[in-house]
Amino acid sequence: MTFQFIPTAEASIVTLMGSINRVIINPLIYLLFALALAYFLYGLAKYLLSPDNEELRSSSKSHMLWGIFGMFIMIAVFGIMNLILKTVGEDRIQINNGDIKIGELQ
Repeated sequence: MTFQFIPTAEASIVTLMGSINRVIINPLIYLLFALALAYFLYGLAKYLLSPDNEELRSSSKSHMLWGIFGMFIMIAVFGIMNLILKTVGEDRIQINNGDIKIGELQ
């Protein structure tokens, strides 16, 4: 007769990664993407509203560039996550309305 004092959870690594992805990573990526988009739009507005101030226009160009760079990084994170999941062995990844659904290991 064996007693199990420590409960164990039966889940695969793909299920764990799917939960972490859905609860933590996706909302964080959306927030950071929105911040990068707002930063880009702020730079764009400053650029368009100051046609004669060359110093302000150059700083606005820098804001727009860093906003685009931030958005590129956030999009690349989805690709990196896809690469990691395919490396683990998961081939059935579906992206619907920004939510990533992950199948089971084969």
